[in-house]
Order: sequence, then C-alpha cells, then structure tokens
Amino acid sequence: MCCANSLKSDSLATKTNPSFSPIGPKLNLARLRTYPLRTRHSKVKMTDGATPWRRGGSFQKFLQSLPDILAGQTLKAVVSAIVTARQRGKPVILGMGAHPTKVGLNPILVDLMRKDVITAVAMNGAVVIHDFELAYQGHTSEEVEAEIDSGRFGMAEDTGRILNEAMVTGWQQGLGLGEAVGRYMTSHPTQFPNRRSSLLAAGVQLGIPITVHVAIGTDIIHMHPSANGEAIGGTSLRDFHKLAAVVSQMEGGVYINLGSAVFLPEVFLKTVTLSRNLGRALKRITTVNMDFLPHYRPLTNVVKRPTQKGGKGYSLIGHHELMVPLLAAAVLEGLKR
Repeated sequence: MCCANSLKSDSLATKTNPSFSPIGPKLNLARLRTYPLRTRHSKVKMTDGATPWRRGGSFQKFLQSLPDILAGQTLKAVVSAIVTARQRGKPVILGMGAHPTKVGLNPILVDLMRKDVITAVAMNGAVVIHDFELAYQGHTSEEVEAEIDSGRFGMAEDTGRILNEAMVTGWQQGLGLGEAVGRYMTSHPTQFPNRRSSLLAAGVQLGIPITVHVAIGTDIIHMHPSANGEAIGGTSLRDFHKLAAVVSQMEGGVYINLGSAVFLPEVFLKTVTLSRNLGRALKRITTVNMDFLPHYRPLTNVVKRPTQKGGKGYSLIGHHELMVPLLAAAVLEGLKR
C-alpha cells in the first residue's frame, strides 16, 4: 500500500508541479503564414448555386435552377454536347443494356430516335428479348427466383421460337441481328400490336442502325431447340462491323453507355480501336456513362480510355427511370432553343 500511494503521489506531482515540462518539440504557431481569403482559388461560388423553385415555372427554368456543381454541371455539359452534335449533323450513338427497357424507357428512347436525336443504337441480347416481348404481348421480365428451381426459367416458347426464326432468316438474307428482328416485326404487324414502342422496329422504320452484340449462352433464347449458333454468331458479327462503321464517323459526336456494366463498354472500345487503326483519329468525341452504380469497365472503357488523347468523358450516376427522362427533356429543350 505504501508503494502504491507513493506512485500515485508521483503521478499527481507530474501533472501539477510547474517545474515539469511536456516531452517533445513544440510548434511556434505565431510564425504561421496566412493569406487573404480573396486571393485564394475557390471551387464553389454563390453564382453556381441552385435557385429555389417557383410554382408554375417552365421546364427550362427548372434546368436553369439546378446548381452548376458536380452532377448538375455534368448534366448541363452532356446536354450541351448532344445538342451541339446534332446541330452540326454529328452522330449520337446509344449503347444499352436491358434495364432501361425493363423500367419502361422504350417510349422515350424511340421518341428520341424519331426526333433525330439518337442516330444509332447498340444493345446486348437481353434488350432484344424484352423489346420483343413488350412489342409482342405488352409484358416482359419473368420472376427468375420463382422459376429457376422448376426448370421453367427462360422456356417461353414464343420468345425462343420466333426470335431464333428471325435470326436464321436474317442470316440467310445477309442482315445483322438487330435489323433481322426489326424487319420480322415490321413484316408481321398483327403479331406486334405494341411495335411503335419497339427500338428494333423503329430502327427499321426510320433507317437507323440498330446493332445487337451477344455472347452465346447469355440469353434465354439460346436454350431453345431452334437456336442456331451460326445465325446468332454470324448476324452479331455483322452488327459489330456495322457499329464499327458508325463509330468511325463519330468525330464531333457523342456515345452514351446506358446501363451496360461489361458487354457494351467492351464492344465500344473495340470499335474505337478498329476505327483508329483504319485511320480515323476520333480526337473530338464525347463519351457518357449513365448507370445507377459506378462500374469499372464503363468508367475505364467508355469515359477514360477513348478520350485520353482528345475529347471529353462524363459519368452520370442515378436511376435510369429518372435520369433518362430528365436528359431527354433537357436535350429537346436545348434543340428547341
């Protein structure tokens, strides 16, 4: 007890005795150099801030009210790039996965095609299936969890039979996959009462390149007994060459990757290098990735690599069902002005 009390007393003495000084060096803050705030560069200015909304305002006023900071600034830059490209007759190419179609955005995308904003569309095989089923019967997207255990997943007879038939016919006629399915729809109008909202049918009707890029085994129609590997692969290769030809002409244009995390970013990168290898510089291009999560390949193969020696790349993160209508409306307003 004596020793313990002695240690306690020594500890208190260390804390309270003014003859003891802290261990280690001290900073002399009186010598710190400062500067006037007015001379410093600042990233945020009052003039960049948002404007409160007033009831009854126009959509153009709403766009102007957005802050000119981060995503607000990016959205305005992307809108400006698309508007400028179309005013100058340059292409705006849309590369997309299936989710935008599944969340009901086909009518907006088709409208942009009809209004000469989107000049070419590239898609993966899943888009074809959902686009077909919506045009054919007005509904799509099965419950995978409910069907996978029974073996019923992906076994819709109409989808597999008709799409594979369209591909085989297109292969024999020298068509690409997208045009083959689109022409099947337009030549069988009674089977497709909702074809006005079909990307594939609109492409054929408007003369807009619609290309489809698949990997064997990724789509439910590849399980169907009528699947023909030669037709699937052959028509898809034709579409790759068609897309490469479109990309080779996009100097001053825009490429948008919408909801494809792997497949379309890889395809786009190959079309860029193919175009440059054949003598097209593609130094003044704009690339945009739109998805609800940031993914490695779109950010690398769409936003960064194709524009590293010229052009600009942008990323807009947000739900498709909100961001696509917003972008579409902003572009149409910009073109109207």
